[in-house]
Amino acid sequence: MSAKGDHFVVCQHLENISRDALERYPWIIRDFVRWRQGVYALYRRRKLYYVGLASNLRSRLTMHLGDRHGQSWDRFSVYLRVGDAPLRELEALILRVVRPAGNKQMGKLPRSEDLKRKLGRAVREY
Repeated sequence: MSAKGDHFVVCQHLENISRDALERYPWIIRDFVRWRQGVYALYRRRKLYYVGLASNLRSRLTMHLGDRHGQSWDRFSVYLRVGDAPLRELEALILRVVRPAGNKQMGKLPRSEDLKRKLGRAVREY
């Protein structure tokens, strides 16, 4: 029998939490997040600003309170994973679809074939 959450990309989540909650009650938020891995999102005025992945969400959230993104967000969400998951690919997919203003990198899909050339070829042949 596998551990709880082994077959899911996301096993727990916290959504739409105020930055103020992280600043005022960091020990409570960090207790939920602990040293777990997952994807997180930072929001500015209800709009997605930044998406990232972290092997230690606890320290990453704390870091974003004072880094170059420090004053650019007012809410956050975290999506937690237990065990191995294709987090980099999941992050890349989210970044490519949403293209948040705060992200400079769009991420890579190393095992995915880009079909754009094949589409162009098929259209020309038709």
